[in-house]
Amino acid sequence: MKSELYKNLEKIVVNVGVGRLSGQPNFDKVLPELIQAVGLITGQKPATATAKKSIAGFKLRMGTVVGLKVTLRGHRMRDFLEKLVHVVFPRVKDFRGIDWKSVDGAGNLSTGFKEYVVFPEVLADVAKVNFSLEITLVPRLKNREKAVELYKSLGIPFKKI
Repeated sequence: MKSELYKNLEKIVVNVGVGRLSGQPNFDKVLPELIQAVGLITGQKPATATAKKSIAGFKLRMGTVVGLKVTLRGHRMRDFLEKLVHVVFPRVKDFRGIDWKSVDGAGNLSTGFKEYVVFPEVLADVAKVNFSLEITLVPRLKNREKAVELYKSLGIPFKKI
């Protein structure tokens, strides 16, 4: 039954912004560690997102790495969602559920984590750099109400009204 529910979920996108870290002098040594950590979390090597143009106010140059992104589909998406619901959310301190406002009009569910150490693959003692990540679930159903019902049936914990 759950496998039929996953067919209504198109993809999961994991984004990590590294803009502030890119200005540090040792960023060339930190970036491979970030790529490895995101790869461990998602089970897939992330793609780097670069700055499209230079912005002097942010001390940003064109071509500088500003983020990492991973798009999960198929069995990796299912495995990641199961880990998210059953392992990661219970490990988050003071977690009371995802806010209903996190689902937009098209049915996309976006949530974020301020620290990535809630994922079991990452050892907090070994982690040298702290970063936050955003997770977006994109359903095939482009209706907010139907998408919320899908998320509930997949076991995603929402806040009590």
